[in-house]
Amino acid sequence: MACSGRGALRYLKIAIASGLLLIANWAIASDSFPQEEISVVIPYMAGGPSDVLLRDIFKAAQPYLGQSVSVEYMPGSGAILGARRVLEAAPDGYTLLVCHQSLDLAYLAGQASFNHTHFAPVAMLIRTVSIPTTYAGHRAQRASDIAALVNQRSTPLAFGVTRHSNDHLFWLQFFEQSGISPADVLVVHFPSMSSQVEALLAHEIDFALLDMPSTGQLYASHALTPLGVAASERLPGLPRIETLSEQGIDLVNTADRGLLAPLDTPPERLATLANALAQALNDTSLRYRLAHDYGSLIDYRPLAAYGDYLNEQFYKLAPLAEHVHFRR
Repeated sequence: MACSGRGALRYLKIAIASGLLLIANWAIASDSFPQEEISVVIPYMAGGPSDVLLRDIFKAAQPYLGQSVSVEYMPGSGAILGARRVLEAAPDGYTLLVCHQSLDLAYLAGQASFNHTHFAPVAMLIRTVSIPTTYAGHRAQRASDIAALVNQRSTPLAFGVTRHSNDHLFWLQFFEQSGISPADVLVVHFPSMSSQVEALLAHEIDFALLDMPSTGQLYASHALTPLGVAASERLPGLPRIETLSEQGIDLVNTADRGLLAPLDTPPERLATLANALAQALNDTSLRYRLAHDYGSLIDYRPLAAYGDYLNEQFYKLAPLAEHVHFRR
């Protein structure tokens, strides 16, 4: 559910207040944790949206944790390398994984033998809105222009994707809704979002699915052109850019970021972490940056509520991935 303005603020306050009530008893019992630095594994390259967003959030959370937080980058194998690092870590609350749909998508694509159920949920934090993007001067100025251009071009248009990730699934859905045959376009695989940005700037590909944390400054400088936002409402940071729905494309796509811990991590330690994150998301300046600068919707869900959300999303992703032949 997407919210904005007063509705978003009211939703945020209710969600965080409810979360704090849910975890209060556990948090009281865990006042000795943490006693050392916490390591957060980001299974992507440094400088990407997960890095930008989680650094800001943990900076706000650090006073409530009472310990420093270090970031460990482990890109590779579609985020599976970093996920495996946390999967095999000691279940003591000191090693956490930044997670979004790519973990379950890798499982559904047959890339990984594990999914979110092999971890302990800490908290869901934010949903970052996806933005189909092209380079400045491209003939496409709206996402709805793409289908016609595919039919007009003698050479196929090139779409960047990180194989078997959230953007890959988005473009397969986009092709289906827009009546585009995957055989009529060129899908180019990249190891990361940043490499897709570089390829767009060099005009090596035509389109990529990006977001505000990775590309906001390039939108502001007009080096890249947002073609629409995959949300139910326009973004505060891009108020003139239409939603895909306004363009006749019924697609909503967000990267739903949260934190997981090794299975069997003590519940009271998970609660302490979730409590610190809830306090961080109460910070007014952080809320503003997330919404306006980073195109992200706060959707705080602690502990079991996050686990329930992941289960629900998994059972939506599974038939969808099968329908658009995601394994190919």
